[in-house]
Amino acid sequence: MADKTPNLPSWDNETRAAARKDWQSLTSQTVFENPWIRIESHDVIAPTGNPAHYGLVKFANRAIAVLPLHDDGTVSLVGQSRFAVGTYSWELPEGGGPMNEDPRQAAIRELREETGMEAAELREILGFDMSNSVTDEVAVIYLATGLTPGEKEPDETEAFDYARVPFRDLLEAVIKGQVRDGLTVVSVLRVHHMAVTGELLPHLRDAILG
Repeated sequence: MADKTPNLPSWDNETRAAARKDWQSLTSQTVFENPWIRIESHDVIAPTGNPAHYGLVKFANRAIAVLPLHDDGTVSLVGQSRFAVGTYSWELPEGGGPMNEDPRQAAIRELREETGMEAAELREILGFDMSNSVTDEVAVIYLATGLTPGEKEPDETEAFDYARVPFRDLLEAVIKGQVRDGLTVVSVLRVHHMAVTGELLPHLRDAILG
């Protein structure tokens, strides 16, 4: 059963959280599985007390994204064709790390494999649930600064294009819906928030905000 008292927002409290009813799984069946996901079929009792049927996608890996922010306020992106949505997508370096692996190590690996870069500083800036109505996938986002170039190491299914764009242009593309990848959208908005609220070094803040 999930923890009833996670990191609560200011308007919630532990007393209210402890009083809430949870979902109950009565039966479960695995209907598909591969090295990355498992799809389960559950007969459940909802928090309302009513019976229901639920399909759940469980992930073997934690989602990882890295926003590589250069000293001049530009961001390194990768472009690739995404099978699930049938479109070309400009994104941050991202991928998956096993749940038993330090997510920081996964972020270092993804940054190196997809861009060839190493970061002098890698800062965890946000964690969130990817799509909590149908999947248990969780994500962790990192901000990479102090970047130095190196050799890329894409895997055999990855055909990347590359771009280095001003943060402001990337933010505008996110707002216009031209960049739609969820990890990238959340990362860009979080880093903009960091710039506005003074959580970045002054030269990075000034490069982002202008």
